[in-house]
Amino acid sequence: MYQGVIMSGFGGQGVISGGVLLAYSGMVDGKFVTFFPAYGAEMRGGTANCSVVISSDEVASPVVALPDSLLVMNEPSLTRFEPTVRAGGVLYLNTSLVASRSKRNDITTIEIPANEIAEKLGNIKCANMVMIGAFAKKSGAITIDALKKSLPKVYPRVSQKIIDMNGKAIQEGADLIK
Repeated sequence: MYQGVIMSGFGGQGVISGGVLLAYSGMVDGKFVTFFPAYGAEMRGGTANCSVVISSDEVASPVVALPDSLLVMNEPSLTRFEPTVRAGGVLYLNTSLVASRSKRNDITTIEIPANEIAEKLGNIKCANMVMIGAFAKKSGAITIDALKKSLPKVYPRVSQKIIDMNGKAIQEGADLIK
């Protein structure tokens, strides 16, 4: 099993911390993982992204040139990364913030109103968790249980209330996948 993932959005949408959670959860599930963040002007509202590889075998490179899965949190990320998704891959689209739709017919698109779900849960900052939950359920690369178990380890300074809300957001995302 090999799953190359790119997660991308505006700085502040939890893209980098979401990538850390994916990688840590992969380790909890006994997988080999790599995590490669892209920092820069994203702290000022630019596009942030990270690459995560989750594999049952050792990983040779942290670079994900042709992702199996692309988690898109905003419009500029769709424009930038959609062409890179490998044929047969999956695009997870945050329809709360992305008005465009994929024009590709060789990938599967899963539409997720992540921000709307996060707002209903009480905090827009957990929209990334909704996306991650959908990815985990659809891909099978990591378990929902590993994600939930990893939350307090990856976010040690947040309250139990925030951990619980993030766990609910992960489950809400997973529940969108039939």
